[in-house]
Amino acid sequence: MKKFFSAILLLVTMVFAGCGGGGQPAQNGDGDNAKETKKIVIGLDDEYAPMGFKNEQNEIVGFDVDLAKEAAKRLGTEVEFKAIDWNSKEAELKSGRIDIIWNGLDITPERQQNMLFSDPYMDNRQIIFVKKDNDQGIVSEGDLAGKAVGTQVGSTAETYIDSQAELKDSFREFKTYGDYVSAFMDLENGRIDALICDEIVGRYAIGKQEGKFDALDVTVGPVSEFGIAFSKENTALRDKVQAVFDEMIKDGTAAKISENWFQADLIKAKK
Repeated sequence: MKKFFSAILLLVTMVFAGCGGGGQPAQNGDGDNAKETKKIVIGLDDEYAPMGFKNEQNEIVGFDVDLAKEAAKRLGTEVEFKAIDWNSKEAELKSGRIDIIWNGLDITPERQQNMLFSDPYMDNRQIIFVKKDNDQGIVSEGDLAGKAVGTQVGSTAETYIDSQAELKDSFREFKTYGDYVSAFMDLENGRIDALICDEIVGRYAIGKQEGKFDALDVTVGPVSEFGIAFSKENTALRDKVQAVFDEMIKDGTAAKISENWFQADLIKAKK
Protein backbone atom coordinates (compact mmCIF):
# COMPACT_ATOMS: atom_id res chain seq x y z
CA MET A 1 0.00 0.00 0.00
CA LYS A 2 2.91 2.35 0.84
CA LYS A 3 4.31 1.74 -2.64
CA PHE A 4 0.90 2.49 -4.15
CA PHE A 5 0.55 5.86 -2.37
CA SER A 6 4.17 6.71 -3.13
CA ALA A 7 3.48 6.12 -6.82
CA ILE A 8 0.35 8.31 -6.68
CA LEU A 9 2.28 11.10 -4.90
CA LEU A 10 5.03 10.94 -7.52
CA LEU A 11 2.46 11.13 -10.33
CA VAL A 12 0.71 14.15 -8.78
CA THR A 13 4.05 15.92 -8.27
CA MET A 14 4.98 15.35 -11.92
CA VAL A 15 1.63 16.67 -13.12
CA PHE A 16 1.94 19.87 -11.09
CA ALA A 17 5.53 20.33 -12.17
CA GLY A 18 4.45 20.01 -15.79
CA CYS A 19 1.67 22.59 -15.36
CA GLY A 20 3.68 25.05 -13.30
CA GLY A 21 3.61 28.72 -14.36
CA GLY A 22 6.78 29.81 -12.65
CA GLY A 23 8.72 32.35 -14.64
CA GLN A 24 8.99 30.60 -18.01
CA PRO A 25 8.42 32.97 -20.94
CA ALA A 26 5.49 32.30 -23.20
CA GLN A 27 6.51 30.97 -26.61
CA ASN A 28 5.00 31.01 -30.05
CA GLY A 29 5.60 27.31 -30.72
CA ASP A 30 8.38 27.79 -33.26
CA GLY A 31 11.08 25.98 -31.32
CA ASP A 32 14.41 27.79 -31.43
CA ASN A 33 12.74 30.81 -33.01
CA ALA A 34 10.21 31.18 -30.20
CA LYS A 35 9.85 34.77 -28.98
CA GLU A 36 9.22 36.01 -25.48
CA THR A 37 6.03 37.99 -24.95
CA LYS A 38 7.31 39.95 -21.95
CA LYS A 39 6.52 43.66 -22.15
CA ILE A 40 9.45 46.01 -22.66
CA VAL A 41 9.29 49.32 -20.78
CA ILE A 42 11.11 52.18 -22.49
CA GLY A 43 12.02 55.27 -20.50
CA LEU A 44 12.08 58.68 -22.13
CA ASP A 45 11.77 62.43 -21.69
CA ASP A 46 8.26 62.87 -23.11
CA GLU A 47 8.92 66.51 -24.05
CA TYR A 48 11.97 65.68 -26.17
CA ALA A 49 10.60 66.33 -29.65
CA PRO A 50 11.09 64.92 -32.20
CA MET A 51 12.64 61.86 -30.51
CA GLY A 52 9.80 61.19 -28.07
CA PHE A 53 7.01 63.56 -26.99
CA LYS A 54 3.27 63.92 -26.39
CA ASN A 55 1.14 65.08 -29.29
CA GLU A 56 -2.10 67.07 -29.04
CA GLN A 57 -3.99 63.86 -28.27
CA ASN A 58 -1.62 63.23 -25.32
CA GLU A 59 -0.12 60.22 -27.15
CA ILE A 60 3.62 59.58 -26.98
CA VAL A 61 5.00 59.82 -30.51
CA GLY A 62 8.34 60.55 -32.14
CA PHE A 63 11.20 59.35 -34.26
CA ASP A 64 12.74 57.08 -31.63
CA VAL A 65 9.26 55.94 -30.58
CA ASP A 66 8.59 54.73 -34.13
CA LEU A 67 11.94 52.92 -34.23
CA ALA A 68 11.24 51.27 -30.87
CA LYS A 69 7.72 50.19 -31.87
CA GLU A 70 9.07 48.52 -35.00
CA ALA A 71 11.80 46.76 -33.02
CA ALA A 72 9.29 45.52 -30.42
CA LYS A 73 7.02 44.27 -33.20
CA ARG A 74 9.86 42.22 -34.65
CA LEU A 75 10.71 40.87 -31.19
CA GLY A 76 7.10 39.85 -30.66
CA THR A 77 6.80 41.91 -27.48
CA GLU A 78 4.48 44.56 -26.14
CA VAL A 79 6.07 47.95 -25.50
CA GLU A 80 5.27 50.65 -22.96
CA PHE A 81 6.70 54.17 -23.04
CA LYS A 82 7.27 55.67 -19.60
CA ALA A 83 8.16 59.29 -18.87
CA ILE A 84 11.10 59.52 -16.46
CA ASP A 85 13.13 62.16 -14.66
CA TRP A 86 15.90 62.56 -17.22
CA ASN A 87 18.38 63.52 -14.54
CA SER A 88 17.81 60.11 -12.87
CA LYS A 89 17.91 57.95 -16.00
CA GLU A 90 20.77 55.72 -14.79
CA ALA A 91 18.92 54.98 -11.55
CA GLU A 92 15.72 54.17 -13.47
CA LEU A 93 17.58 51.53 -15.50
CA LYS A 94 19.49 50.10 -12.57
CA SER A 95 16.33 49.75 -10.45
CA GLY A 96 14.53 47.83 -13.19
CA ARG A 97 11.66 50.33 -13.39
CA ILE A 98 12.48 50.60 -17.08
CA ASP A 99 14.23 48.17 -19.43
CA ILE A 100 15.56 50.54 -22.09
CA ILE A 101 16.27 54.22 -22.71
CA TRP A 102 15.62 54.98 -26.38
CA ASN A 103 15.37 58.74 -26.62
CA GLY A 104 18.17 60.54 -28.43
CA LEU A 105 20.67 59.51 -25.74
CA ASP A 106 24.29 60.42 -26.40
CA ILE A 107 26.90 57.74 -25.81
CA THR A 108 29.55 59.16 -23.46
CA PRO A 109 32.36 57.54 -21.46
CA GLU A 110 30.65 58.60 -18.23
CA ARG A 111 27.35 57.00 -19.22
CA GLN A 112 29.10 53.85 -20.43
CA GLN A 113 30.27 53.30 -16.85
CA ASN A 114 26.66 52.93 -15.72
CA MET A 115 24.77 51.79 -18.83
CA LEU A 116 25.15 49.23 -21.60
CA PHE A 117 24.75 50.70 -25.11
CA SER A 118 23.76 49.50 -28.55
CA ASP A 119 25.87 50.38 -31.55
CA PRO A 120 25.58 54.11 -32.43
CA TYR A 121 22.68 54.73 -34.81
CA MET A 122 22.84 58.49 -35.43
CA ASP A 123 25.35 61.35 -35.19
CA ASN A 124 24.45 64.41 -33.16
CA ARG A 125 26.06 67.72 -32.36
CA GLN A 126 25.27 70.55 -30.00
CA ILE A 127 24.70 73.91 -31.68
CA ILE A 128 23.63 77.40 -30.60
CA PHE A 129 20.12 78.82 -31.01
CA VAL A 130 19.25 82.50 -30.71
CA LYS A 131 16.26 84.74 -31.27
CA LYS A 132 15.52 85.53 -34.91
CA ASP A 133 17.99 87.97 -36.49
CA ASN A 134 19.95 88.28 -33.24
CA ASP A 135 23.13 86.27 -33.76
CA GLN A 136 25.07 88.71 -31.51
CA GLY A 137 28.21 88.06 -33.51
CA ILE A 138 28.43 84.46 -32.30
CA VAL A 139 30.64 82.43 -34.65
CA SER A 140 32.29 80.16 -32.08
CA GLU A 141 31.59 78.91 -28.57
CA GLY A 142 34.06 81.49 -27.24
CA ASP A 143 31.69 84.24 -28.37
CA LEU A 144 29.26 83.17 -25.63
CA ALA A 145 31.39 85.08 -23.12
CA GLY A 146 29.39 87.67 -21.22
CA LYS A 147 26.06 86.13 -22.24
CA ALA A 148 23.29 84.30 -20.40
CA VAL A 149 23.43 80.75 -21.76
CA GLY A 150 21.00 77.89 -21.24
CA THR A 151 20.71 74.15 -21.86
CA GLN A 152 18.83 71.11 -20.53
CA VAL A 153 19.78 69.61 -17.19
CA GLY A 154 21.46 66.23 -17.59
CA SER A 155 22.21 66.87 -21.26
CA THR A 156 25.47 66.33 -23.12
CA ALA A 157 25.78 70.11 -23.45
CA GLU A 158 25.61 70.55 -19.66
CA THR A 159 28.25 67.85 -19.15
CA TYR A 160 30.52 69.54 -21.69
CA ILE A 161 30.08 73.04 -20.23
CA ASP A 162 30.71 71.74 -16.70
CA SER A 163 33.98 70.24 -17.95
CA GLN A 164 35.14 73.56 -19.43
CA ALA A 165 35.63 75.78 -16.37
CA GLU A 166 37.11 78.72 -18.27
CA LEU A 167 34.27 78.74 -20.81
CA LYS A 168 31.58 78.38 -18.13
CA ASP A 169 33.08 81.14 -15.99
CA SER A 170 33.02 83.47 -18.99
CA PHE A 171 29.20 83.33 -19.16
CA ARG A 172 27.23 86.06 -17.44
CA GLU A 173 24.86 83.30 -16.34
CA PHE A 174 24.42 79.58 -17.00
CA LYS A 175 20.88 78.24 -16.63
CA THR A 176 19.65 74.66 -16.93
CA TYR A 177 16.10 73.55 -17.66
CA GLY A 178 14.09 70.41 -17.09
CA ASP A 179 13.09 70.41 -20.76
CA TYR A 180 13.80 72.31 -23.95
CA VAL A 181 10.25 73.66 -24.15
CA SER A 182 10.93 75.85 -21.12
CA ALA A 183 14.38 76.72 -22.44
CA PHE A 184 13.05 78.00 -25.77
CA MET A 185 10.38 80.01 -23.93
CA ASP A 186 13.08 81.76 -21.92
CA LEU A 187 15.09 82.36 -25.10
CA GLU A 188 12.04 83.92 -26.76
CA ASN A 189 11.35 86.11 -23.73
CA GLY A 190 14.96 87.30 -23.47
CA ARG A 191 15.78 85.60 -20.17
CA ILE A 192 18.74 83.95 -21.87
CA ASP A 193 20.75 85.15 -24.86
CA ALA A 194 21.66 81.77 -26.33
CA LEU A 195 20.57 78.17 -25.99
CA ILE A 196 22.85 75.18 -26.55
CA CYS A 197 20.78 72.26 -27.80
CA ASP A 198 20.94 69.03 -29.78
CA GLU A 199 20.83 70.09 -33.43
CA ILE A 200 18.16 67.56 -34.40
CA VAL A 201 15.90 68.47 -31.50
CA GLY A 202 16.44 72.19 -31.86
CA ARG A 203 15.86 72.34 -35.60
CA TYR A 204 12.63 70.38 -35.19
CA ALA A 205 11.51 72.73 -32.41
CA ILE A 206 12.15 75.96 -34.30
CA GLY A 207 10.52 74.50 -37.41
CA LYS A 208 7.29 74.43 -35.40
CA GLN A 209 7.74 78.10 -34.46
CA GLU A 210 8.66 79.65 -37.77
CA GLY A 211 10.16 83.11 -37.60
CA LYS A 212 11.07 83.10 -33.90
CA PHE A 213 14.55 81.58 -33.73
CA ASP A 214 17.72 81.03 -35.72
CA ALA A 215 20.02 78.01 -35.60
CA LEU A 216 23.66 79.07 -35.77
CA ASP A 217 26.08 76.74 -37.54
CA VAL A 218 28.33 76.74 -34.48
CA THR A 219 29.28 73.42 -32.92
CA VAL A 220 29.73 73.40 -29.15
CA GLY A 221 31.94 70.58 -27.92
CA PRO A 222 32.59 67.31 -29.73
CA VAL A 223 30.13 65.66 -32.11
CA SER A 224 28.41 62.79 -30.32
CA GLU A 225 26.50 59.65 -31.28
CA PHE A 226 23.08 58.42 -30.23
CA GLY A 227 22.68 54.94 -28.77
CA ILE A 228 20.04 52.76 -27.11
CA ALA A 229 20.80 52.18 -23.40
CA PHE A 230 20.22 49.13 -21.20
CA SER A 231 21.23 48.21 -17.66
CA LYS A 232 24.78 46.92 -17.42
CA GLU A 233 23.55 43.40 -16.60
CA ASN A 234 21.01 43.14 -19.42
CA THR A 235 23.27 41.91 -22.21
CA ALA A 236 20.63 39.46 -23.48
CA LEU A 237 18.05 42.18 -24.16
CA ARG A 238 20.66 44.46 -25.71
CA ASP A 239 21.74 41.72 -28.11
CA LYS A 240 18.13 40.95 -29.12
CA VAL A 241 17.30 44.59 -29.77
CA GLN A 242 20.57 45.12 -31.64
CA ALA A 243 19.84 42.15 -33.90
CA VAL A 244 16.38 43.39 -34.96
CA PHE A 245 17.63 46.97 -35.32
CA ASP A 246 20.38 45.74 -37.63
CA GLU A 247 17.62 44.10 -39.70
CA MET A 248 15.73 47.40 -39.80
CA ILE A 249 18.83 49.18 -41.12
CA LYS A 250 19.57 46.45 -43.67
CA ASP A 251 16.03 46.29 -45.12
CA GLY A 252 15.62 50.09 -45.23
CA THR A 253 12.89 50.37 -42.58
CA ALA A 254 14.98 52.59 -40.30
CA ALA A 255 15.79 54.89 -43.22
CA LYS A 256 12.09 55.26 -44.09
CA ILE A 257 11.26 56.21 -40.50
CA SER A 258 14.07 58.79 -40.57
CA GLU A 259 12.79 60.24 -43.83
CA ASN A 260 9.29 60.55 -42.36
CA TRP A 261 10.63 62.76 -39.54
CA PHE A 262 13.62 64.58 -41.05
CA GLN A 263 13.10 64.32 -44.83
CA ALA A 264 16.49 62.61 -44.94
CA ASP A 265 18.13 59.31 -44.00
CA LEU A 266 20.16 60.21 -40.90
CA ILE A 267 20.70 56.62 -39.74
CA LYS A 268 24.35 55.65 -39.40
CA ALA A 269 25.40 52.88 -41.75
CA LYS A 270 26.72 49.71 -40.13
CA LYS A 271 30.52 49.54 -40.25
